[in-house]
Amino acid sequence: MDYKDTLLMPKTDFPMRGNLPKREPEMQAKWEEDNIYQKVQERTKGRPLFVLHDGPPFANGNLHMGHALNKTLKDFIVRYKSMAGYCAPYVPGWDTHGLPIEQALANKGVNRKEMTLAEFREICKEYAYEQIDNQRSEFKRLGIRGDWDHPYITLKPEFEAEQIKVFGEMAKKGYIYKGKKPVYWSPTSESALAEAEIEYKDKRSPSIYVTFTVTDGKGVIEEGTNIIIWTTTPWTIPANQAVAVHPNLNYAVLDHEGKTYLVAEDLVSNVKEVLDWPNAKVIKTVQGSTLEYVVAKHPFYNRDSQVILGEHVTVDSGTGCVHTAPGHGEDDFIVGQQYDLEVLCPVDDKGIMTEEAPGFEGMFYDKANKPITEKLQEVGALLKLEFITHSYPHDWRTKKPVIFRATSQWFASIKDFREDILEAIKDVKWVPNWGETRLFNMVRDRGDWCISRQRVWGVPIPVFYAENGEAIITDETIAHVSELFRKHGSNIWFEKEASELLPEGFSHPGSPNGIFTKEMDIMDVWFDSGSSHQGVLVEREELRRPADLYLEGSDQYRGWFNSSLTTAVAVTGKAPYTGVLSHGFVLDGEGHKMSKSLGNVIVPSKITNQYGAEILRLWVASVDYQSDVRISDAILKQVSEVYRKIRNTFRFLLGNLADFNPNEHAVPFEKLREVDQFMFIRLNNLVRHSLTAYDEYEFADIYHAVNNFCTVDLSSFYMDFAKDILYIEAENNFERRAMQTVMYQSVVTLAKLLSPILPHTADEVWSHIPGVQEESVQLTDMPDVKEIQNGEELEKKWKEFLLVRDDVLKALEEARNQKVIGKSLTAKVTLYVNEDVKKLLDSISESLHQLFIVSGFEVAGPYDEAPDNALKLDKAAVVVEKADGETCERCWVVTPDVGKVEEHPTICPRCASVVEELKS
Repeated sequence: MDYKDTLLMPKTDFPMRGNLPKREPEMQAKWEEDNIYQKVQERTKGRPLFVLHDGPPFANGNLHMGHALNKTLKDFIVRYKSMAGYCAPYVPGWDTHGLPIEQALANKGVNRKEMTLAEFREICKEYAYEQIDNQRSEFKRLGIRGDWDHPYITLKPEFEAEQIKVFGEMAKKGYIYKGKKPVYWSPTSESALAEAEIEYKDKRSPSIYVTFTVTDGKGVIEEGTNIIIWTTTPWTIPANQAVAVHPNLNYAVLDHEGKTYLVAEDLVSNVKEVLDWPNAKVIKTVQGSTLEYVVAKHPFYNRDSQVILGEHVTVDSGTGCVHTAPGHGEDDFIVGQQYDLEVLCPVDDKGIMTEEAPGFEGMFYDKANKPITEKLQEVGALLKLEFITHSYPHDWRTKKPVIFRATSQWFASIKDFREDILEAIKDVKWVPNWGETRLFNMVRDRGDWCISRQRVWGVPIPVFYAENGEAIITDETIAHVSELFRKHGSNIWFEKEASELLPEGFSHPGSPNGIFTKEMDIMDVWFDSGSSHQGVLVEREELRRPADLYLEGSDQYRGWFNSSLTTAVAVTGKAPYTGVLSHGFVLDGEGHKMSKSLGNVIVPSKITNQYGAEILRLWVASVDYQSDVRISDAILKQVSEVYRKIRNTFRFLLGNLADFNPNEHAVPFEKLREVDQFMFIRLNNLVRHSLTAYDEYEFADIYHAVNNFCTVDLSSFYMDFAKDILYIEAENNFERRAMQTVMYQSVVTLAKLLSPILPHTADEVWSHIPGVQEESVQLTDMPDVKEIQNGEELEKKWKEFLLVRDDVLKALEEARNQKVIGKSLTAKVTLYVNEDVKKLLDSISESLHQLFIVSGFEVAGPYDEAPDNALKLDKAAVVVEKADGETCERCWVVTPDVGKVEEHPTICPRCASVVEELKS
């Protein structure tokens, strides 16, 4: 007889190798065919709603790792919530307007000057849809579950119609106005920018000290005194209208080589050092407030530059006398309004100096720095020129420097409802909690929001102008334009004349001849996505406002979190979300930002092709995503190893359930052996810990807890000693069925717990579990946390036993290294232990030699009587020696009893009994 045939070895079709790059697309196709998203929604219908509102990625280019991190985190949450008692719909979206699409088409050779605006916009729309299709397939490849057939898209007519309503409601409340003031202007984009579109990078700039000579000192200072200003933007000197001083600072008049100069008293030593004036002396001090209306002369134009007072003046750097050009700075503009200064802005849309800057017209503003500095040198007004590298605002799209430039723009007046926004922030749960402070400070300090853009591809600002120039925004016009956009899309604005876009029979006292014009600027794209709470949360019947969660990268505190909050508070008085969660950026393995020039870019498609989406998803679960995270091939290989361990655990569990029917063979908890109950307790702890972690969005806790349970609790302990029972005993042996019961519960529980993170693997496992009813684990709920009587006591006892077992395993390893034994089943172990350990071992009814995976075991005496050859460890002194007897051919245990059953001379009596039972 071949005794191998009598063993109950593992049997399963669940493959050891995941072959994820091939198998995942097949599973995704099946999910799509089975309409799994819709089935999940139907199953959870009527439950409390949980809405995670998708911040729309921009529809341009392939996905990068930031996209993958973001969408995968969202998928974890939505999948979990749908298994945790909620109905959790997920409507993905896309942001589709804006400069990048215009630029992409220009790069492809599309010349918008050769076509009408409406024709160019149609090409932009087609391009956006192509990008959406590409990105959608990439997101689906990552296993992201959602209503992909019905996403929200900001260029869709129904979305644009709702955006117009938001604009109209804000205008109705008086929050929208048009004004000429300095805004961030990008010469490379030829458009105004919002604060959210600005990033700071180092720039090398000229640093100059310049004199303005006093022509009327108002009896406070002498005529001919030279007021010294400092600036890093020489190109703004032609626009100078005044010099600002702080009313509460003292100002010193310095004598240097017979000439007098004015600077803030606190900065005298700094100025002397910079200008190398060691012998300059203070001859007089005056208070800043007394200098108001002193008149100086512009350095090279024949006009005055008066001294004004400004609270914005500081003594952090410079001279305490601030060159003021209201057309080129926000503080300058504000203080200029108080003194009725001209808002002079001699720079055009492309950054070219105009004829309002005589002598420099036609020059690009940055190129004008040198000739302007040379002019200052020529007229004797330049005291010092050097170059500094400093942080300077750049256009986040073109990566080029921006300027402050006064232009006529449309604004949302943040100051009118700033306090409401700040109050709304306090009602939101922020994770991490510093997000609240960050956004609060941004809103507290921000100026009015410039919402107009001088571009083509976007939602038009729905304003008409009467013959007298008056802007027309009424309930009637807003409602009419909104409906036009809903029926025809916003392109109609560029296809029709103003009169054709107005309600029929519309009249206005400012247009006695019935002639109207329309605004040609478009809205800031942040107004598009910032209106999604209206266009999506309110308009989609399966969603609601406020959403439970907005989840985006930390850059969105200045972006989508901010614009959404602003428009929602303006329209409803409340935040559009009750919770905000943010994540960091993805860096390479060394912590560097990814860039093509460094050659360190890793893209999601490469990972899914090489490793599979599950490995990328497991990586997302493994990192502390609230900070910046790292990724590299080495990191992915480590994650792959963890995945392999999890998969092997599943395979072992499934393999040993081949003959198990949970309806017939499951053993009730109270009848299980203590060791089996202990494993149930450990499994229950894992469930409790994981559910809490899911609720708190701490996915790395789940990653580590599951990995620990699989490698330590199961693989290193329970599954390790289980083989002697699962393989050796008869099919219906009680201990065997007890262990199968634990393994069945473990595989079902792990599949459910891991389903949000590893949906492909969990579904694959589910299809191999005997006795489950649901077609997919996605159509089940999370396991419950069970209350186990005396569970803590039992867990404490078995944790103590595991410490003793650790000592035994160490001793066996040392004996193996010294060639005393081969495999642990060839060993006999003798322990010398203290009384408490002896009591512990005596209380265990399970076979100790099985638990230790040895052939012989005894407790021989107290710890302090251990012989010299004992290995003395924390819980026990251990003697390891070869077990007496022969090796059973069937179970590999070494025992003197081999051959005692005459019919079976090469196996032990225990195995002989099982074999005889099989015969019968």
